[in-house]
Amino acid sequence: MSQQPSVILATASYDHTIRFWEAKSGRCYRTIQYPDSQVNRLEITPHKRYLAVAGNPSIRLFDVNSNTPQPVMSFDSHTNNVMAVGFQYDGNWMYSGSEDGTVRIWDLRARGCQREYESRGAVNTVVLHPNQTELISGDQNGNIRVWDLTANSCSCELVPEVDTAVRSLTVMWDGSLVVAANNNGTCYVWRLLRGSQTMTNFEPLHKLQAHNGYILKCLLSPEFCEPHRLVSHPFWEPFFPFWPIYQY
Repeated sequence: MSQQPSVILATASYDHTIRFWEAKSGRCYRTIQYPDSQVNRLEITPHKRYLAVAGNPSIRLFDVNSNTPQPVMSFDSHTNNVMAVGFQYDGNWMYSGSEDGTVRIWDLRARGCQREYESRGAVNTVVLHPNQTELISGDQNGNIRVWDLTANSCSCELVPEVDTAVRSLTVMWDGSLVVAANNNGTCYVWRLLRGSQTMTNFEPLHKLQAHNGYILKCLLSPEFCEPHRLVSHPFWEPFFPFWPIYQY
């Protein structure tokens, strides 16, 4: 195989394929057939070794640096669409959220499900707090829950709008803010209040009527961007509004 590009661009589709591209030239250099299901999410491990492919109901890990079309690891405990997947910062474990109503932790070294948390609603989104010890999930019933991985329990729960699905969550790089976007086109911004070590509570900061339809994704700017800016996008609008959070 030719030398791996320094920038990995991967795409997936309802056409049951996964493709790798050279970002600068636009050349597709690898195609993997994925007959299992549609692909709901993609995520690359921090060390750029594996690509996680979340479908229905499994998660497959493919070796980024290999030509083999077969996954190197498979995770099959979910029973419905996997809607969220991500990795701990050093890539030792993976987290996921599914429409089966569970959030799961997977040990990549033991290659199995290590923990399971019941959300009691189809999980649409999961993010890892920068402290690496808490997961935050949002579900179809409108619940946001904080899962304390040290205590192995739900440490906080809130419902911004009853029976309004939370579609997307994003956490500020320093753990100071969390934003939730829902089916009514609303973004909720909270300041995260901590105890001695971990997040303990949500302090309401803003309620933004960002769009007229349900929001697919919200995202806070990373550390190296202009601070405290939020971008959100609904499923039909052709433009992306940016919100300077602390000016509202």
